[in-house]
Amino acid sequence: MRDVVTRFAPSPTGRLHLGHAYSAVLAHDLARASGGRFLLRIEDIDGTRSRPEHVDAILADLAWLGLEWDGPVLFQSTREDAYAAALARLRAMGLLYPCFCTRAEIAASQSAPHGPEPVYPGTCRALPEAERTARITAGVPHAWRLDMARAVATADTDLMWTDAIAGPVRADPLAQGDVVLARKDALASYHLAVTVDDAAHGVTHVVRGADLFAATDVHRLLQALLGLPTPLYHHHALLVGPDGQRLAKRNDAPTLESVRLRGEDGRALADRLRAGGAGIGIAPQSA
Repeated sequence: MRDVVTRFAPSPTGRLHLGHAYSAVLAHDLARASGGRFLLRIEDIDGTRSRPEHVDAILADLAWLGLEWDGPVLFQSTREDAYAAALARLRAMGLLYPCFCTRAEIAASQSAPHGPEPVYPGTCRALPEAERTARITAGVPHAWRLDMARAVATADTDLMWTDAIAGPVRADPLAQGDVVLARKDALASYHLAVTVDDAAHGVTHVVRGADLFAATDVHRLLQALLGLPTPLYHHHALLVGPDGQRLAKRNDAPTLESVRLRGEDGRALADRLRAGGAGIGIAPQSA
C-alpha cells in the first residue's frame, strides 16, 4: 500500500471560512491517522485576484487550528514550466484548440442554464486553421480548450476512478464539454494545474468538497492522456449554515480570521468540525 499523502490547496483570493477549515481538518487527519504526509499547496495561478496577505492569513488560520503540514509550502505560481509541458504534450496530440469567445458570448449561446458554468457549445472548434492562426498572430486574447470527444477517443481506456464514499465511478468527461486547460489570464486552468500538481507532489488521496465530484471525470481523463497516476478521492459533504445556505466566499461566509480575532480557541473549533460542526451552528449538507 502506498504511503498516504493528502493536501489542502486553497486559493489566496480571499479569507478562509469554516468550510475550508472542515476540508483541511479532514485531509490533515486522514494523513495523520496512517502516519502519512499532509501538504499545503497555495493555488495562486489567478494573478489578478491572488494576494500575499491572503497567503499570510491562510498560514495563520491553519496554525490556529492546530494543523501542521509537511515540507515547504507549495505554490502553483512556480509551476509554469510543468503546465507548459503538459499543454505542449496535449497540443502535439492534436487535442487542443484556441478559443476566442468571451464569457458573455458563451452565456448568450445557451438556450438553458447548465449550472454555474455553462457547457461550452464548441463555437471555436470548427474554425479553419488559417483563421485561428490569423487571430493569434493579431494578438486576439484566447484560451486553449480540450477537444473532449477527440480526447476521450484518444485515451482509449476504461476511465474509472474511486471515491471513498461513492465507490467506483465511471468517468463521463463528455458531459463537461470542451473545458479550458489554459486560461486567457492565467498559467493554466484549475483542471490542468490540479491534475499535474497532484501527480508531481505524490498525492495519493484527494480530499475536497462534493461540489468538485463531477470535475474529477475531467481529471481522470487528463491522467490517462498524460500518463499520470489516479489518486483515491474523498469528496466530503459541504458545510451549510443555519439558513441551509452553503458556506462559500461568494455567500459572505464568516471568515476564520474573524473567529480567530474574537479570541476563540482554534484547536477546539477543529475538534467541533471533526464532530460535524456540532455546537457552531453548521452541519454537513444533507444528501
